[in-house]
Amino acid sequence: MLAFVFLSVHLPGALMLGPMVAAIVFGVSRSNIRVHRLPFGFSQGIVGCMVAQALTPSVLYAFWQRGLLFVSLVVAIIVFNCALGWLLSRSKIFPGTTAVWGLLPGAASSMVIMAEAYGADVRLVAFIQYLRVVMVGFLASGVAHFSLHHALPGKEFLWFPRFSPLELGETIAIVLAGMGIGSLFRIPGGMLLIPLIAGSVMQAAGMISIVLPGWLLAGAYLCIGWMVGLRFQRDVLLSVARMIPRTIVVLLVVIGFCGFLGFLLNRFLGVDPLTAYLATSPGGVDAVAIIAAAANVKIGFVMAMQLSRMMMVVLVGPVFSKWVANRVPATGV
Repeated sequence: MLAFVFLSVHLPGALMLGPMVAAIVFGVSRSNIRVHRLPFGFSQGIVGCMVAQALTPSVLYAFWQRGLLFVSLVVAIIVFNCALGWLLSRSKIFPGTTAVWGLLPGAASSMVIMAEAYGADVRLVAFIQYLRVVMVGFLASGVAHFSLHHALPGKEFLWFPRFSPLELGETIAIVLAGMGIGSLFRIPGGMLLIPLIAGSVMQAAGMISIVLPGWLLAGAYLCIGWMVGLRFQRDVLLSVARMIPRTIVVLLVVIGFCGFLGFLLNRFLGVDPLTAYLATSPGGVDAVAIIAAAANVKIGFVMAMQLSRMMMVVLVGPVFSKWVANRVPATGV
């Protein structure tokens, strides 16, 4: 119901944000509703294929040309977040090394596991990670909605388009293969990344044509919204209640820094403001992809930057955070 309310005011990402709000309400009210990892993984794969549709050969070539730019921006984000986490831990604004693990923008499950090994407050780390996803989702959607650039029409959302059943079957096969490979080899973000990479390569080679009818996308958006929203359980919120105000302030600082990087992209490289803002938003990748798909932005550029961040965080983020955590004074624990 909330999704259709958000749709009525043309809020980008409404089909994800509405279920997310509803799920938060259910979670806080001690509901036992849970989203199984398989439909969530399938939904991530659908979003991966949606992004693959936008990664045309020209976009991939532009990504290759600007690879150094993307890496530089991602490194700046990781260094800033780790430095901020170290400062917050050292000054005892957050207990122990919690801030170091909680502020890295991505790889939430890896951060929670490593945080536990370092004696950090695991619930608070998870809360920071998922609150970031919610805040980024709503702020990015709001910016897209009120941006002058968004006054131009985005891609039309077709609930029941005409399509080839064979092409839909091929698309779903890519998603299922990605789920299987990602789960078997425990690849972080694999259920999104593998369909995205495989889909974009096969589409560029002319092997397939990705088909994603609106009803299938809507189901995926709903599932992702529910999965994120249900992370906010009543007992978790009660255990971290006194930390919520400072967590919100710190996350606004992180989002503000990423917004500043977006401003630099706009100012010096001429990237349009909304594309630059979404490209530098600190995740999650699936939420930003859903919002970008509903707005009039260069989704290829946005997702190239988001995927660079995701892969860098997965590959070097935990190592970097571990190095920083080892330098938090023992008195800060």
